[in-house]
Amino acid sequence: MLPPLALVLGGAASGKSRWSEGLIRASSARRLYLATAEAYDDEMRAKIASHRAMRAADGWTTVEAPLDLAPALAAAAPDQAILLDCATLWLSNHMLADHDLQATEDTLITALAACAAPVIVVSNEVGLSVVPDNALARKFQRAQGNLNQRLASQAALVIHMIAGLPLVMKGALPGATSAPASTAGGTRT
Repeated sequence: MLPPLALVLGGAASGKSRWSEGLIRASSARRLYLATAEAYDDEMRAKIASHRAMRAADGWTTVEAPLDLAPALAAAAPDQAILLDCATLWLSNHMLADHDLQATEDTLITALAACAAPVIVVSNEVGLSVVPDNALARKFQRAQGNLNQRLASQAALVIHMIAGLPLVMKGALPGATSAPASTAGGTRT
């Protein structure tokens, strides 16, 4: 059984999306994919088309929601499981549109709390790198860190993906009878 809200963090190409998809596939829920990417160039258009086709063939319903996630979250049924991929692109979209980030985050957090279906949110961990050398990048890094902290505080399960491996930061994996060996704070050998 999936928790009401899970957060899967990691760096670029860390396996966040693949692992999250697998977690939902392992459940008996109908699969809903909330996609936040926008296509600004040919490479991204091709990537989005490829992902859409793969998800459709695998039984996912995809909703493109680059900015307004609340209606899709409100419309979700309890027999669905939602993969929101990803909070980083969603935040970037709002920053580029010069929206009030606090208000948009508040709306997202409220919508997630009210959602009838379990939701897995994929997000990039941007705090492990150097402090950026320009104001816009620093603003984004702070905003992403704040959003991730808010999501983590609400989530029952928080995973940090590293090289395709899940490190449990909070909660327990669905179906686990005890904490997996890769949990934070484990015994050192």
